[in-house]
Amino acid sequence: MDDVWECVVVGAGAAGLSAALVLGRARRRTLVVDVGLPSNAAAAAIGGLLGHDQRPPAELYAKGRQELAAYPTVEYRHAEIVDGSVVDAGDQILRLVLDSDAEITARRVLLASGMQYCPPKIMGIDELWGRTVFQCPFCHGWEMRDKRLATLATGEDAVHSALMLRGWSDDVVLLTDGPSDLDAGGRRLLEAANVGIVERSIVRLVGHDAQLCAIVFDNGRRLERDGLLVEAPLRQRSRLAERLGATCAPGPLAADSVEVDSLHRTSVPTVFAAGDICTEHSDVAGAIAGGAQAAMIIVQSLLADEFGLPYPP
Repeated sequence: MDDVWECVVVGAGAAGLSAALVLGRARRRTLVVDVGLPSNAAAAAIGGLLGHDQRPPAELYAKGRQELAAYPTVEYRHAEIVDGSVVDAGDQILRLVLDSDAEITARRVLLASGMQYCPPKIMGIDELWGRTVFQCPFCHGWEMRDKRLATLATGEDAVHSALMLRGWSDDVVLLTDGPSDLDAGGRRLLEAANVGIVERSIVRLVGHDAQLCAIVFDNGRRLERDGLLVEAPLRQRSRLAERLGATCAPGPLAADSVEVDSLHRTSVPTVFAAGDICTEHSDVAGAIAGGAQAAMIIVQSLLADEFGLPYPP
């Protein structure tokens, strides 16, 4: 089958572009399919990425696509893959269906489409999300340093979240969005760190031009704040992994992470995954590393098919 791609990379975020670069340098015929919705699109900048600290995400991805253009075996296509299946188990051929109804076939598929963040449903949060309302203190903490901060958290994570923020500001308040189950030990830790606690339901967030100004509670009280840390569980953007037969299971960050082994292999031998879609730690640096590692394993698996070279079981 001359029209079979050696690898189709689903997603052109940090993991997908990193993988495609390695595959291109290995001279593997690779198609990158991307819908253009990276997980961190709402963020003003990427924080803590060596060599790219505070670079806007769009600039990083544009640079990555530009680098791929130097490798003739790599093609980039703006599209969405809406379905997939194994069509030839013997030759390990996978069929993928694009949103245009066009079909492509591949020997390997790398799932790197990232995940969708699900911040809490609070009035006013949408226009602030990714800027002054955020889910990762390591990504946004420096920009929020020495400002009036709050964290919205419950359960065992509440104390940890509030004390984590204290590394960036002396003015931190824990919000529990109603009565909480904080125990006496947790309250003592917060009091010793000079962290306030507000156990009222949140009605809305007030902001202007992506800048949080205040948090309004059900009793009408306003708490003036400059930044808010929230929990934002992840979920898959599509059911493509399941359609291809890959096993998904709850993980630390998501209810439907793609299960992979230490070599980024899913439960389907010809389907691999890297980045947010399968990781326990969501960050750009980790996604870049994961994509590169997955690509190297994919090359090894293709060599095993072609020449019988050893390949881990």
